[in-house]
Amino acid sequence: MSKYRLFLLRHGEGAWNKENRFCSWVDQKLSEDGVLEAQECGKLLKEHGVMFDRVFTSILSRSVQTAWLVLGAMGQEWVPVTKSWRLNERHYGALIGLNRAEMAQSHGEERVRLWRRSYDITPPPIDESHPYFAEIYDDRRYTTCDVAKEALPRTESLKEVLGRLLPYWNNVIVPEVKGGHTVLISAHGNSCRALLKHIENISETDIVSVTLPTGVPVLLELDEDLRPVKPRQLLGDQAKIQAAIKKVEDQGKVNSGNK
Repeated sequence: MSKYRLFLLRHGEGAWNKENRFCSWVDQKLSEDGVLEAQECGKLLKEHGVMFDRVFTSILSRSVQTAWLVLGAMGQEWVPVTKSWRLNERHYGALIGLNRAEMAQSHGEERVRLWRRSYDITPPPIDESHPYFAEIYDDRRYTTCDVAKEALPRTESLKEVLGRLLPYWNNVIVPEVKGGHTVLISAHGNSCRALLKHIENISETDIVSVTLPTGVPVLLELDEDLRPVKPRQLLGDQAKIQAAIKKVEDQGKVNSGNK
């Protein structure tokens, strides 16, 4: 029997998702399709009778915007939303802004797959000469973080994402879940994957194959120790979800273009 329910959600499609670019910590709004995805997600959750008590997001607009749209579609705009950089997308370092398909053509699909999906392989770090360095590190939102701006990552593996996420999970989110609150984490593909690895005890090898499409809510039913009592559920039309998963997986292939 499950004692707690936790919902994870990768934000709706962002502008750079649509262009097949590494977005990472660059702040992008949702695309028109992403707005629709978030609204449809909210309608679906409302149909399932879900009532949230707490929502947690990153400090990136596409994550926050998704949460607002979901709550709006559910008629639950009043639910408290808490934001933290620790739920940000993985920092892709020097890859930020680059097209995945073009990178696959120049570096090979396997190398791009490892950069995107592996657990402990880290992309090249960003430096001051990068075109998006100032846009990220001069952003006022990072002056409010719980670490010095100089200590913020310049690149990350999925392992490092989990490392900076776990203190927030353990100290802030877990008490809410164990307090009996229904929690939504509206975050990003890799922050959600990192949390799934921790909760479900997924191996370093198997996490490579875990793919989350945009705008699809993931339901975790957990015991008193916050361990799963049944497999995760991706809610919605299963045929559409599988097609969306394939679309994400194909983004790092040479012929994926801007699909």
